[in-house]
Amino acid sequence: MLLPALLLLFLVCRTQASHVYGTMMTYYPKNMGADGSISVILRYKLNYLTCPYVDVWTCSGNCGNQTQSFLSAQVDVSSGEWCQREGIMTQLVPNNSPLQLVMSTNIWATNLNGISSRTAVTFVELRTRSDTGKPNTSPQTTIIPVVKAPSNCQTYVDLLAFDPDGDKVRCRYGDDSSSECSPCTPPPILNLSSSCTLSFSPTPSSAEGLYVIQLVMEDFPTQNMVLTQSNCSQEVKTTSSAISKIPVQFVFKVLPAVPSCSDGLYLPRFLPPTPENGAQFNAAVNQSLEITIRAEATQSVITELLFSGPYDVVKITSGSGNFTLRWTPSDISDKEHLPICFVIQASFNSSVYQSELRCVVVGVGTTPPPTPFGFHGIV
Repeated sequence: MLLPALLLLFLVCRTQASHVYGTMMTYYPKNMGADGSISVILRYKLNYLTCPYVDVWTCSGNCGNQTQSFLSAQVDVSSGEWCQREGIMTQLVPNNSPLQLVMSTNIWATNLNGISSRTAVTFVELRTRSDTGKPNTSPQTTIIPVVKAPSNCQTYVDLLAFDPDGDKVRCRYGDDSSSECSPCTPPPILNLSSSCTLSFSPTPSSAEGLYVIQLVMEDFPTQNMVLTQSNCSQEVKTTSSAISKIPVQFVFKVLPAVPSCSDGLYLPRFLPPTPENGAQFNAAVNQSLEITIRAEATQSVITELLFSGPYDVVKITSGSGNFTLRWTPSDISDKEHLPICFVIQASFNSSVYQSELRCVVVGVGTTPPPTPFGFHGIV
């Protein structure tokens, strides 16, 4: 049930926000009560042109009560282009039957695939799995609001797609018939593999501009399993049956052609000791973790590091091309695997180029996740 203050905030902000740059949501079941109740942590990102905007999700099904709500705090900002914020909700549900959350407000930034209104859907599956003996956890992912590619360069965007339960993670475009977006028209310039890689091929300058990406990320068991509800009803999930689903929505921007597509010239190139894509880190609650990131671009000027992750990650700049991400996890993150993704930006004349997208996973007070881990190569 939504609190009156949240409803008011929703009504005020709905009339203002007309420059949406995407959203996403993940969930982690936490404490289970003796009465069968479950506490669920819901994390979501809101991407807008500027920071003040806030939105809410409406719940249907086994909603229970919202026992704690942290209204979004700034994650990162790209001046004059976008701001990403993170919100955290704790939902106490009376049993382990599913629930669904929907955001259906505000207007996307002007784009070339004709998307106007934003709709995003999260299906939260909490029934007990026969393979783990626990409620299901959603795939975990994140991404910056705007991913860029020059119009003349072959580009791959390898989305972070991992699952704490060891499930197979797949991506698809949203479906109009399931009301997962409105409309769900995919961008014609991109190809999506089921393993969550977007590929872009060189295209004419007439295709330069913004495109809305509206993906659905789902987890599939690696072998048949049974989901059991509190009332003892059961459902068999096969390897072709999705368990849960989360929205992954952002903007892809096609830039004017760059003089060279080689990394390290105009397009920034990562240098050691920058972690490889898919690297795993372990962290303890209330202890700081530092991730060192270095990059070079000999023909352009590196301007900034942009990242998406927990809102309390601190970004430190120590000279051109030298950055550190520092995070001190709090209690709410304990026993979770949380993602951090980042790019380096560099400017040349009036153009701003990006490096490849890299992502890492931080396990807070946990052991490494089971395989398959879910960082997928180019398909």
